[in-house]
Amino acid sequence: MDSVTSVLGRPGSYPISAVIIAQDDEVRISKAIQSCRLFADEVVVIDGGSKDGTVQLAESLDCRVYVNPWPGYAKQREFGVERAVHDWVFLIDTDEVVSDELAKDILERKPGLTDSAAAYSLYRIGDFLGRWLDKGEYLVRLYNRKQYGIRNSLVHEMPEVEEEKTVRLNGILWHQGFRSINDHVARFNKYTDLEAQSAYASGKPFKLSHLLLRPPARFLQKYFLHGLFKKGISGFAVSVFWVMYEFMVGFKLYELNSSGKLARHNAEGQAKQEKKGERSYAVQ
Repeated sequence: MDSVTSVLGRPGSYPISAVIIAQDDEVRISKAIQSCRLFADEVVVIDGGSKDGTVQLAESLDCRVYVNPWPGYAKQREFGVERAVHDWVFLIDTDEVVSDELAKDILERKPGLTDSAAAYSLYRIGDFLGRWLDKGEYLVRLYNRKQYGIRNSLVHEMPEVEEEKTVRLNGILWHQGFRSINDHVARFNKYTDLEAQSAYASGKPFKLSHLLLRPPARFLQKYFLHGLFKKGISGFAVSVFWVMYEFMVGFKLYELNSSGKLARHNAEGQAKQEKKGERSYAVQ
């Protein structure tokens, strides 16, 4: 493959498009955009219909901005990837900031992005109640769109590539996800909705054993195995929230399964009555 010239004029460098999906986050988006400037040849922002100044701010920072009514996480992410100029794509959210070390590592790797089948993961660390948490996670964020698509899921939408097959980048992606307890509860409610809906759609049954075992197991994992006991009240709070998360997903899955069984029961009963030439006045 021949080398290319990026839109910033660096010969021998494969250009990268940074893609951000946004919604009412004018407070944080500028840091996310600016943290990509060292390595990104363009920044594409897909706005879901913000009521604040998110769009205007992104435009003032020389981003290419598209407004697309919110279709869901995976579809919105794919919408942005499709509108990128370049095939190498870096995914970032409005509440994330690329560390200097990570930005430099990506920049140094640009001349070597000759293999479209290669994908790169990075280490993301989040914050809670004013403290950074030591235990993070590796996420695939840099990849070639001609090789991989976005996983079609209601939640946790990322490139369809296994993380263990990727190259790990140096540096950290700082996830400034904590706003307030109220906001955290509201987002947990939304994410557990999506998690339960995804499980229900895939035919996953509700199991009482999971509801009894997963929440305490999650607490032990987060608080002790991941070392959150070292983070004081912040670490304890995160561990408790994960217990809540597991309970909410479990109960919501139970609710979906129960409502589905009730709907099937009613439909079957109605079908039997109609087969007998009768019609229940209760459903008219």
